[in-house]
Amino acid sequence: MFKTPEHISFQSSVPSGASGAGRTPYVISMAEAPEVNTMKTAICSIRTVILFLLTFCSLHSIAQINEQARYEIDAKRIGVNPEDKDALPRSREFIRLDSTYYVGWMYEGLYKYDRSSDYLGYRQALEPLQKALALFEKDYGYEIRNIFSSMEYFRAKGNRFNDFYYLATTLQSCYNSIEMPDSTMALLDRLAAYHFQRDFFYVHTGRAWLYHRNRFYTSEKYAFLGNSIEENEALAFKECYAAITEVEKSKSVNDLWYGPYQSEGDLLNTYHYLAILHDYNQNFDSSKYYYEQLINGGQVSWSNYANLEHVIGDFSGAVRDYSKVQYKRRFSLSESDYFMPMILVYGGDTKNAIRVAQEKITESGSTPGFGWYNIALARGYLYDGQLDSCEFFLDKAANFKELHINTTLTQSVYEFTINLLRIQLIEKKVALIKFLDTGWWYSFGALYDIAALKIEKIMLEYAVVNSMAANPERDRLIYDLFCAEATFTYDESMYLLKDFCAPFFQKKYEDYTVSDPRKKINRYFRLFTCKFMLEGGKEEEAERGCRKLLDDSDPSGYQEGYSENAADIRYEKLYLYRVMEILSETTSGNDRDYYRAQCFKMYPQQMLYSGIPAKINIRFSGLENDEKVRAVTDEVKACNIEFSDSPEAARADVEFLKTGDTYQVLINVTDEYGSPVVVNGELLFKESKGIGRELAMRLFGKGGAVKPDIAAK
Repeated sequence: MFKTPEHISFQSSVPSGASGAGRTPYVISMAEAPEVNTMKTAICSIRTVILFLLTFCSLHSIAQINEQARYEIDAKRIGVNPEDKDALPRSREFIRLDSTYYVGWMYEGLYKYDRSSDYLGYRQALEPLQKALALFEKDYGYEIRNIFSSMEYFRAKGNRFNDFYYLATTLQSCYNSIEMPDSTMALLDRLAAYHFQRDFFYVHTGRAWLYHRNRFYTSEKYAFLGNSIEENEALAFKECYAAITEVEKSKSVNDLWYGPYQSEGDLLNTYHYLAILHDYNQNFDSSKYYYEQLINGGQVSWSNYANLEHVIGDFSGAVRDYSKVQYKRRFSLSESDYFMPMILVYGGDTKNAIRVAQEKITESGSTPGFGWYNIALARGYLYDGQLDSCEFFLDKAANFKELHINTTLTQSVYEFTINLLRIQLIEKKVALIKFLDTGWWYSFGALYDIAALKIEKIMLEYAVVNSMAANPERDRLIYDLFCAEATFTYDESMYLLKDFCAPFFQKKYEDYTVSDPRKKINRYFRLFTCKFMLEGGKEEEAERGCRKLLDDSDPSGYQEGYSENAADIRYEKLYLYRVMEILSETTSGNDRDYYRAQCFKMYPQQMLYSGIPAKINIRFSGLENDEKVRAVTDEVKACNIEFSDSPEAARADVEFLKTGDTYQVLINVTDEYGSPVVVNGELLFKESKGIGRELAMRLFGKGGAVKPDIAAK
């Protein structure tokens, strides 16, 4: 390195005195010798000029190289989208040409993001995206800060602004995909610091989303949050209203830039989040108002609107709108495909619920949403009576690393939903043992299995209750039925709560019947009240409550259009079954026969687990003298079914055929009123052991393979 003139010194030798003694070295300063100072100054000036020229030439050369490389990169990127298959090799070429230019890193990040479907993929996309944004802001941040200085400047720098937009929004989405809300909030704060004339990045609603999605956490976990759900929801609302204020404040100038209707899209974006927030906070009229604005503006998410309809008990409307084609981000959960099978389960249409979930799993593969679809499939199997299949798919969901992308659903809710279904599954396993063998109470094997299952259930309930106790949202998600953010059914909540403090929950649901504004949901709170009366030993009160409930929600009123409180038989068979089930348990004689016939009509699969024997007129035909056929029929007769010769009872026709060593069973069942329960059901077997039990379950509409895998069971 060249030294500056102030650091230069010279050494010389001069006579030390008259004696002519030897020479002594000494230092001459500039102050001591003006002529030397002049010489030094000249030399330093020459060297300074040389240094300047060399530095200038070097910098000019580097700048020229960078400009040439960037010009080449910009030329080569034309016609190559970051999502194209050759975008990744292009990104490496761009980085090699100039690693200080953001474009190569941007292409790499966008390419990896577009193909990401798991945590590792999004994590790998983060680094190039972060680097690209940092390089962009370093070199072109001043352009972006002045982007709205004039229309001409905005047009001139439009391509650059587009790059900035895609970088920032993709990075935000990447953070959200792998649960990094603090990083998302920091990014939104960076974007807010630009003070754009028009907020293309929707900073305020982005913040509102973060507050709402993480509402159950506190500032101890994420510094930007409040310390309660109420605080976080208030912050979310505040951001939405701030967004509206900014849109209105900038409307006049933005109208000049983009036309008189430019603000409508920005307002609709805010209305989208306000609709979701009001739905969660039980301001259902306000939520519906904003959804109507979105529908009129052509920007509604039909899935979200269907969620509102689901929550207020308009199940037919929910099915209609869940079925509508709508935009869904690639590799993310489609909520409509999760909730649609749930409503089909409400209506007892378990076979269709299974089909819908299976088709979605086949379509999506092991991408985000796969775990949720497996939960939906497990629920369909559970309510169809196929407990082994239910358990298989619950395990599959539990072992899948789900990413909750593009939704407010979270991992804690995911795990809680799985455990709620497991509790019901265990209880139904116990009930099934008792159904398949009326002599279970003196069978050591049956008693051992029941005891083991009950211990497993107690341990699982203990874990779930601890999780529930630590959840500040339990009132909203679990107790308050049909919450906008709930991912489990009212029936699953009932299975959990009925084993705990019946008087407490009876009082709680009595209060809900008074305070909750949803007319069509009110009957569910009344049903819960009756259930907890029954669990608390108040059978007469439970019976009276259910009789009144049945009168008020008579489904014929819905069909004939004269009662707004009537149950919709298409989607509320499970509700009606639960009412009839309580009445079957609390009545006797002819009333009991009537209500259990109604149970078999409404939801026959659930009677397998009710402990109430169905009254069926079963007629076996074909191969009467065959030993294996007799073994099968004997197993059927050992099950908890009341065999009847009455022509007024439900009727089952079971025909046995044989081809070679393979037996075929044809099954047709109608309820007491002649409506079909099973049409041309079929079983094939070679060995008879266990087939009778499977046949008994098939009489109740249980699905399953034509060749059941009895050995595996």
